[in-house]
Amino acid sequence: MNLDLLGFILPQDLLVYFDIIHFQELGDISVKKDCLHIYLEEKSQLPNGYLPSEFESKGFNNSTRIQDFPIRGKAVYLHIKTRRWRDKKTKSR
Repeated sequence: MNLDLLGFILPQDLLVYFDIIHFQELGDISVKKDCLHIYLEEKSQLPNGYLPSEFESKGFNNSTRIQDFPIRGKAVYLHIKTRRWRDKKTKSR
């Protein structure tokens, strides 16, 4: 499946802050039906009010899995990775 097509079924505001990086359709033994796994990574954009000269991206936090509403009878899981931002002056996160 083309990753761009997933943009039409996911909430539009979600794609303002996240990129779709991977998609898998798998069987889920626990619920005995197919499921969709959509992997998202936060874009490298600082939240409003923060200056790029003061903060830098330092990788990602651990992925969080969220079960979303089913699509065509298939369970949907969103795997979301958010960025870690570090203050350049204090070296804290």
